[in-house]
Amino acid sequence: MPPEPDLTGAAPALHDAVGPLADGSMISVRNMSKLYGDFVALDRLNFDVQRGEKIVVLGPSGSGKSTLIRTFNRIEPHDSGSILIDGTVIDDKTNLTPLRCMVGMVFQNYNLFPHLSVVDNCTLAPQLVRSLSRKEAKDMALHFLQQVGIPEQANKYPIQLSGGQQQRVAIARALCMQPEVILFDEPTAALDPEAITGVVSIMNTLAEQGITTLCVTHEMAFSRHIADKIIFMDRGRILEITPPEEFFTTPQTERAQNFLNQMIRY
Repeated sequence: MPPEPDLTGAAPALHDAVGPLADGSMISVRNMSKLYGDFVALDRLNFDVQRGEKIVVLGPSGSGKSTLIRTFNRIEPHDSGSILIDGTVIDDKTNLTPLRCMVGMVFQNYNLFPHLSVVDNCTLAPQLVRSLSRKEAKDMALHFLQQVGIPEQANKYPIQLSGGQQQRVAIARALCMQPEVILFDEPTAALDPEAITGVVSIMNTLAEQGITTLCVTHEMAFSRHIADKIIFMDRGRILEITPPEEFFTTPQTERAQNFLNQMIRY
């Protein structure tokens, strides 16, 4: 694999950098809550994520999984408590442009621009946000398309690609911003088993490169293969944070056991 292209034209700095966390955590969440009016979507959450860890967030529909990961790039601002990412406070004073460079996101429906080619989907944000030249951005895009295994698709349009290929483009596009954290919201939805295997391989490669990943999914087999830790949520609360083998064989709570029984049944 060729060396990564140089990144110039960095985005503005985030505010209130307090320095690396003492325990080496990439993400630290303390007493964090999110409200929608009187409805408590996230209820006083506390956990840490280490640099390069692969975290899978499981739970029934409506448990707060997607809301949780969206607080890390402030698509969903939290209302109380604290979030620190790489020693930086994330709150309503945070500059969103550099935050979303540092914390990338791959959406369930990919959100590719249908009128742009694959390579143009990948080069748009680096040119606009990081002020890269067209050549610099294209070199970077081709590098990451190679990394996710679809360099030959660079000049095609999203409609010409399979779901698995579009997912890889979405991952490459996120990587073009050179994030330290990538959030995945249902990355295997509607993918066939072969495509799911490809996503697992890519996420393992990202972890080897030190990129921290948080993934919301309903796929139990995928979770078991990819996760370093499982976060299990229900009704906006975290009920368990455990290694995958422990979660799937000896869950700590009755709610988790019932959830697993339902998932296995159906």
